[in-house]
Amino acid sequence: MLSSSPQGTPEVCQQQAAEASGSSLGPQHAGSLPECPTVLPARSHLCLTVRNQDEERARRTSHELRAESIPNCEESPTPTLEEVNAWAQSFDKLMITPAGRNAFREFLRTEFSEENMLFWMACEELKQESNKSVIEEKARLIYEDYISILSPKEVSLDSRVREVINRNMLEPSQHTFDDAQLQIYTLMHRDSYPRFMNSAIYKDLLQSLSEKSIKA
Repeated sequence: MLSSSPQGTPEVCQQQAAEASGSSLGPQHAGSLPECPTVLPARSHLCLTVRNQDEERARRTSHELRAESIPNCEESPTPTLEEVNAWAQSFDKLMITPAGRNAFREFLRTEFSEENMLFWMACEELKQESNKSVIEEKARLIYEDYISILSPKEVSLDSRVREVINRNMLEPSQHTFDDAQLQIYTLMHRDSYPRFMNSAIYKDLLQSLSEKSIKA
């Protein structure tokens, strides 16, 4: 005679089905299961990825602008003997030619003051810009590279000029650093230029061109 086991009853079958489907928590826990935990982290990861890409693009743009604005050497033909002699006549005649700026910059490098020429050149480049967003970015880079007291290439400016720059940086333009550029130009003229004229760099170049002129 078969024993009557409760395993075959409808109630037991329903309970087993409920346990198998994961709903044995009962009606009091309905709706309390957590949502899929991968949704928000996935969205956050996407936002972080986009933000990181934007920051990397901004850093890359800044790096490219820096690389463009600070050439190792300006392209210029070899100066003539007449040009090199003219450099001794005035600082303006030295600075007006790429060859003159290259030679003077080489001298400044030996005195660890090349940043003065780099700053002056960056200001000249800024004056040629017309795109507002490029002007703002280049002005920011010039400030970070040559005006900020945290920069190793900070140029020497008085407090009045620094205040002018800080006001101008509220709305950067091609002329944001005009006062500072003039002050550095004057500094190079009065301080570095006389030493350059007596330097081996200038004298050797002058002698080399003189010898070539005689042979020709």
